[in-house]
Amino acid sequence: MVPGPAPGPEVSAALTEPVDRVGKGWTTSLSLANVAIWVGWYGPLQILLARQAEDFAPGTGMSKETLLAWATGVGAVVSLAANPFFGALSDRTTARWGRRSPWIVAGAAGGALSLLVLAGAGGLWLMTLGWCLVQLTLNAAFAAVTAAVPDRVPRLQRGAVGGWIGAAQILGAVVGTGLATAAGGIAAGYAACAVFTLAGVLPYVLRHRDLRLAATDQPAWSWRSFARGFWLSPRRYPDFAWAWVTRFLINLSNALVLLYLLYYLRDRLHYDDPERGVLILTAVDSVALLATVVVGGVWSDRVGRRKPFVRWSGVLMAVATALLALWQTWPSAIIVAALLGVGLGVFMSVDFALMTDVLPTALDRGKDLGIINVANSLPQVAAPALAAPIVTHLGGYRVLYGVAAAVGLAGAVLVGRIRGVD
Repeated sequence: MVPGPAPGPEVSAALTEPVDRVGKGWTTSLSLANVAIWVGWYGPLQILLARQAEDFAPGTGMSKETLLAWATGVGAVVSLAANPFFGALSDRTTARWGRRSPWIVAGAAGGALSLLVLAGAGGLWLMTLGWCLVQLTLNAAFAAVTAAVPDRVPRLQRGAVGGWIGAAQILGAVVGTGLATAAGGIAAGYAACAVFTLAGVLPYVLRHRDLRLAATDQPAWSWRSFARGFWLSPRRYPDFAWAWVTRFLINLSNALVLLYLLYYLRDRLHYDDPERGVLILTAVDSVALLATVVVGGVWSDRVGRRKPFVRWSGVLMAVATALLALWQTWPSAIIVAALLGVGLGVFMSVDFALMTDVLPTALDRGKDLGIINVANSLPQVAAPALAAPIVTHLGGYRVLYGVAAAVGLAGAVLVGRIRGVD
């Protein structure tokens, strides 16, 4: 890791590698903030946007699949830019509240308001605009929440903390799906997600003092240097580049599996209640994930190794996805959900720790993690572009899941290219 600039005495903790272990209260509050942000994302993604797309598709000349792919794809493009941009702004923030907390509050509040815009959407254009606003605002909060980990957590605790954060994110997907399903309607579902999103971040920002960046440590401002900072040369930082590629491919595989899950259950498996089916599969996946996500991170911390955990969890997810392509029944879907949960649990915790181990500088943690998080968002753009033609013209769901398995396996293999982390 390349050291950051020499910090002034007032903010030495903000720009140096942390050494003091964080407590359970800090980890719990940060995890709850992650739950809140992911509720704001996955309530719409799993249920509400799909239902709106089905309502709005007649008269547009598009199928519900194409309409949903278009709306989520445009929102993902916004996410691509928003996460590293707000991460970079938080790196430079010298507010009295600290570098990260102001962006967590502003992003969550903006996300809640944007979800209410979606609740009132009466057509495709307002639905797309509302989803873009959700992506813009919640990515501001997520960039700051993510950067808090390398700010505060020592290296050999990051697997465990990453495990709890991973558990929080999948719990957010479950809670978001549950709220969207149980609220009793599209507008009520969005309102429930909005309230939870805002309320869930408050314990962290109110109970835990953020590290403050002194004005003397803030780099001189220029648009040219700010923009140039978003390019990190793969030649100069090869481990960072390979870590990014690995995360992108495995997330793309997962996105291809999840994108049309509601439609897969309804149109391919002819499941009686597809929305309930999505909730069941999400719950099975989540139970399996929760059983492995913290254990995987703690185990990785204890042995001091990251790559074997990332590699074999990726292989397991690829095998499970291939099974979904070959055996398309409701029982197989439950088995695949469990296997994906086991693999994703280990991957989420250990890969997050690996990402923080390859960050180039302390001053740019938020921006660099934002670039890493593009590997989470870009699959949301690429998945609809790949999935829509495959499902409608190139072989259907069997081919889709075969492609997803091959993509995930490539990500698992390429983790071996990271040389600076065992």
